[in-house]
Formats: sequence, C-alpha cells, structure tokens
Amino acid sequence: MYLQSLELIGFKSFANKTALTFHPGVTAIVGPNGCGKSNLLDAIRWALGEQSAKALRGGEMADIIFSGTDSKQAVGMAEVSLTFADCEKDLGTEYNEVTISRRVFRDGRSEYLLNKTPCRLKDIQTLFMDTGIGRTAYSIMEQGKIDLILSSRPE
Repeated sequence: MYLQSLELIGFKSFANKTALTFHPGVTAIVGPNGCGKSNLLDAIRWALGEQSAKALRGGEMADIIFSGTDSKQAVGMAEVSLTFADCEKDLGTEYNEVTISRRVFRDGRSEYLLNKTPCRLKDIQTLFMDTGIGRTAYSIMEQGKIDLILSSRPE
C-alpha cells in the first residue's frame, strides 16, 4: 500500500486546488524553505484525523482554512483528500484504491468521507488500524522530530 495522491483545496497556503501524485517508494518530501512542505504534512495528518490545531501549527482549527492574501480572496472551506493504492491486502478491502477526505467550513462544520461517502473519524481510524498509518504514526516524521530522535540518548 502507498499514498498515491494528495489533493488540497483551501488548506493553509494552498488556496487553489492542488494535486500531487506519488509513486511507490517515495519516502520524503524535499524543497526550499517556505515552499509548503510542512503544510503538506499537516494536510496528511489532518485528513487522518488530527484534532489539535496546535499540532497543525495553528491557534484554532479555522486557521487551516486559507485566509487570503493581497491578491487572493479568503475561502470558506478547506478540504484534503488522500488516495491510497494497492491497499486491498493491507486494509482488508475489495478496492485497489481508497480515498479518504476531510472538510472543514468557517462556521465550524466538518465532515469525513470514505470513497466520497460520508463517514465518521472512527471509521477511518478503524480502517487504518494496524497499518502504521495514522495521525500519530511514525509513517509521518517532521524535521524537528527526526532531529530529536537523532540527538536523544540511548536507553
């Protein structure tokens, strides 16, 4: 199983619809400072169910919705979709691809979708249980956490 695509709309610095495609074996996202790498990781963790705005480097959940710039108007909703491929065996599903999505609106409403069908966060958590994928899993490592692990003392 692998993350095949990531689609963002109105999430943090990604005002417009942005789609990224990944291939098996991709293990890192790299690029210059300020290009949105951390926001991509935040988007993945958020779609997988992160509930803490602080963990997403914000003050409140509405902070993840694109708030506008001098040249672009603020948007009213943020949406992130993750598509996993080759997942029949790992997820125990009949589908080769599974897409999970999360939306949040400025008025506070939010929703999760599994293959475009509304669902609960618990349904997504249950689906990915025992796969190593989740908002707190080691499958997503931020730069600061890597530095912390490398500088920690062996026990």
